[in-house]
Order: sequence, then structure tokens, then C-alpha cells
Amino acid sequence: MDDQRQRFAGAKRLQLHLGGWEPREGWLIVNVEDRPGVDVRSDVTDLSMFPDGSAVEIYASHVYEHLGYVEELPKALSEAHRVLMPGGRLRVAVPDLTMLCRLFLQAEHEQAPVTLPDGSKVDSQFWVQRMIMGGQTEPYDFHKTGFSERILVGLLSRHGFRDFRRVDDFKLFNDCSTLTFAGARISLNLQCIRGPDPK
Repeated sequence: MDDQRQRFAGAKRLQLHLGGWEPREGWLIVNVEDRPGVDVRSDVTDLSMFPDGSAVEIYASHVYEHLGYVEELPKALSEAHRVLMPGGRLRVAVPDLTMLCRLFLQAEHEQAPVTLPDGSKVDSQFWVQRMIMGGQTEPYDFHKTGFSERILVGLLSRHGFRDFRRVDDFKLFNDCSTLTFAGARISLNLQCIRGPDPK
């Protein structure tokens, strides 16, 4: 970790892509998994390698739902607030639990299966449940927290963020923030600004 701290000592105006995998010029990818293209291997609850106020922007798409809401999520949001410069932008995408609950109930009355990319078919209600709970195909693919817009805005507000705006598409990366199911957007995409330190 000391090497990482030295690497970013004095860094300014960083753009951090938390949980990312798709390289983009100007963005540093921070991911807990050691994958090709990852610049910094770290959990999003510990961004201690980045100095206070060193980032102008943080992007976290379908990351925060993988954190427990009692300890992990508050740590991650506090770290994002600390690392962002005053007025810096946080863009967050998480599964939209409100929409997914509607789709789950709607699927109760539909018998049409979902066709997967490999051609296999699964029950549509099971597939919505999978989007709620995570794919569970690898250790980090489990969802621990669900978000409605009200819950997400409340959490972010308590951690010093303000000026919330919901968007359909961040137009930054090809990721889960643009997912649709049965014609509905299933990602809750919010951008906000780092405000003063929370009391």
C-alpha cells in the first residue's frame, strides 16, 4: 500500500472508475479483482492510496450493491467523499430495486421464458430475481444492498453529497448502467456533487 500512496502522492484531478474493467483515456480503474486493465487493485472501502481531494470525478457502476449496508457501504461513500475535491462529481449506477420489484411482480403473471445469449431459456421471474440478488457466479457477484432512488439519495446526502440528478445514460462506459429488461431500464443512475464534510 505504501508504494501505491507514493505513486499517487500529490495527484490532482484524477478520474476514478471504481469496479471498472473497460479502459478509457484519462480514467484509472480501481477494482478488487486482478483483471487486465486494472490500474489499482483495491476494495472501494479503502481508497487510502489517493490523497484527500485528489479526484475530480468518481464513477461507480453496479458496485455499491455488492457492499453490506451496515459497514462496507458507509465506508465506501466516506472514502469517495474524502477523495473527491470540493465540487467534484460522483456518478453512481445501481440496480433500480423499485423497477425490479415491479418487473418481478409482473413476471408472476407471465409464462414466457427469457432467452439467454447462449440460447438457453430461463423463467422470467427467476431472471429478475437474479438481477436483484446478483448473478452469484463468482465470489464478488453477490448483492448485499438494494436501492430505490429515495434510499440512494438519502445515503449519499448523509455522506456529504448534494445536487442530485437522475440520468438515463452517463455516456461514458459500456456497462450495466444501460441495461434494460422487458423494455424497462433496470439501472438507477444518479450524479451528484461533493458538498462540505458531513457533520
